[in-house]
Amino acid sequence: MSAIAIVAILKSAMDYETIIGLEVHAQLLTKSKMYCRCSADYASAPPNTHVCPVCLGMPGVLPVINQQAVEYTIMTALALNCTISDHTKFDRKNYPYPDLMKGYQISQYDAPISHHGWLNIEVDGKERRVGITRVHLEEDVAKLLHRISPEGQSYSLVDVNRAGVPLMEIVGEPDLRSPEEARQYLIKLRTILQYLGVSTGNMEEGSFRCDANISIRPENSPKSLAKVEVKNMNSFKAVYLALEYEAKRQRKMAEEGKKLVQETRGWVEGKGITVAQRSKEYAHDYRYFPEPDLPPLVLSREQVGEIRSRLPELPEARRERFIAEYKLPAYDANLLTSSKAMADYFENLHRAITAVPPKEISNWLLGPASSIMNANNIDAAGFSERVSPEQFARLLVLHSQAAVNTATAKSVLEEMFNTGKSADDIIAQQGLSQISDADEIEKEVLATIKNNAQAVADYKKGKKESLKFLVGQVMRATKGRANPALVNELLAKKLEEG
Repeated sequence: MSAIAIVAILKSAMDYETIIGLEVHAQLLTKSKMYCRCSADYASAPPNTHVCPVCLGMPGVLPVINQQAVEYTIMTALALNCTISDHTKFDRKNYPYPDLMKGYQISQYDAPISHHGWLNIEVDGKERRVGITRVHLEEDVAKLLHRISPEGQSYSLVDVNRAGVPLMEIVGEPDLRSPEEARQYLIKLRTILQYLGVSTGNMEEGSFRCDANISIRPENSPKSLAKVEVKNMNSFKAVYLALEYEAKRQRKMAEEGKKLVQETRGWVEGKGITVAQRSKEYAHDYRYFPEPDLPPLVLSREQVGEIRSRLPELPEARRERFIAEYKLPAYDANLLTSSKAMADYFENLHRAITAVPPKEISNWLLGPASSIMNANNIDAAGFSERVSPEQFARLLVLHSQAAVNTATAKSVLEEMFNTGKSADDIIAQQGLSQISDADEIEKEVLATIKNNAQAVADYKKGKKESLKFLVGQVMRATKGRANPALVNELLAKKLEEG
């Protein structure tokens, strides 16, 4: 056997470890842009209407630092266990690109607002700590809109509305070891930003964006192969699939003895693949230098302490409180607090109906209510706009009083969401109130026994599952309104008597 063949066999048998680091950009929920008074609420505005000489990059203009953006960045850094710098400054990051009119971006380089933090994630029941290199502040760029003319020629338009919107960058250490860990990291990070109220965290709208650096290395080796940057991922699912594809692609190339190159690749959603965009054999020279029009910032311990005192209850603390205060299982508490909107809805619903146990409220929210949310692609905040906690509470009161059974209550909830009507109105208009009158149910029970002789015979032969069939027939005859417990009780009694 040749030496080349032996090397090929050894490479194919080698186990590789995946190394992933994520860079996340989050637009901040400030009223104005980072360095001017223009409104940062640009999403639904006509193109180039939220602009001024500063965000247009006109000569001679002077930027002014947005204080709220600085505070939001400090809040995030504290929530991510970062060290806040005593002194920080802004720098010019120079690069020529059509969406950057002035030819440079005001960012931070060697003196960021914060550094050396961490975030805990849980995957497969195991908790891992992921390092945070830094959290710093910069400005967003304009948006390019690519078009094709009627003659078939391609061209691009520039919408400057987004230029200058405060953008917070969270740079993670390369501590992630799988696409699933990357997904859980992003979910946890977005949840924290939403709890803080500093960003919407909406990936589809571009307010929460992620670039991933991924490489592989032989197990027990400190040296990785060439690093690849993956872009164009606009959902948690896309991040997972792109990294999964890229990890497999890199392994396949390594096992085949092919050279991996440092490059930027884009995720193509429709094809489920990454494609090469540009080589990155050499680091780009951004020619950073201190921004001459902005003074350095001194962040006093008193200022940082005051901001720390305003931090809200964060997801992990809220989860532990839900377990201790409401006696919820850890599984329920995890799901409820993974979204601030869902956690808020749960607590508002509990306050509106203290007679129903918290676990039952959790079951309704994580079951029927979540099914409606998923079917309509909304979160608990969107659900609350259609069914308020007070309206939901009224339905649960009716259910607890046996005015409607569980199946009927679920259908009423859907109707409440679809129509905006109250539970009482829907139940009255559709005649859905539960039948708990024993005499009325007994009539249906006797009719069901008479019309289903075979099932009755099977029951008497010991086939107890026949009882379920007969119960179903009674429920069908009463359009689901009969009290299920009473139906079971009367059926069993009549069958034994017969």
